[in-house]
Amino acid sequence: MKHASHASLYRLAPLLEQLRAITGLIERTPGSFYRRSAGFLHFHEDQAGLFADVKLNLVSFERLPVNTRAEQSALLRGVRLALSNAAKLDPEAVSRATKV
Repeated sequence: MKHASHASLYRLAPLLEQLRAITGLIERTPGSFYRRSAGFLHFHEDQAGLFADVKLNLVSFERLPVNTRAEQSALLRGVRLALSNAAKLDPEAVSRATKV
């Protein structure tokens, strides 16, 4: 399974825009998102369609389909939940949030 082409990423433009708006994610190259210095999310394509490899557990990648709006919404919910949980467990984030 190869990484998603520019044409495939173009088809995911609305999803990519929503991912770019999520605090804590940095897009280093088109369609490839990092959390801190580690890869967190990228896209693949094959004959079965488009897929996201994402670290929802913050450790290992799992592959999720992103061909439909419902699948894309599920990915966004999972990403937001994973990053929200990570922020709760991250002492540095808690320290930054409590500084006034």
